Amino acid sequence: QVQLVESGGGLAQAGDSLRLSCAFSGRTFSLYAMAWFRQAPGKEREFVATITRSGAITSYTDSVKGRFTISRDNAKNTLYLQMNSLKPEDTAVYYCASGNTSPRPRDYNYWGQGTQVTVAS
Repeated sequence: QVQLVESGGGLAQAGDSLRLSCAFSGRTFSLYAMAWFRQAPGKEREFVATITRSGAITSYTDSVKGRFTISRDNAKNTLYLQMNSLKPEDTAVYYCASGNTSPRPRDYNYWGQGTQVTVAS
């Protein structure tokens, strides 16, 4: 079965950058479309970005366009989220997910444990 492990979260100041990683194992990574979601306390899980199996096509929620970049390295079985110009409203637990390019959490088969990102003002 697919296993996903996020890393790279932490405390940042507004305007700083962080890069999140998601290690994939258990299946052939290149056969899975991937996505990032985030969830702040008391709020619904929110779509952030998605990427196709080859990495050729990406999509983003409006609030992160121009600031975040999703990418993947299929040789390393790893998904990335480069986050630039961080804002306090980016504070959340960030999750990677596999199996789809949908913005709906219900459409994903596999999830990681999440990594905390905190952005101070």
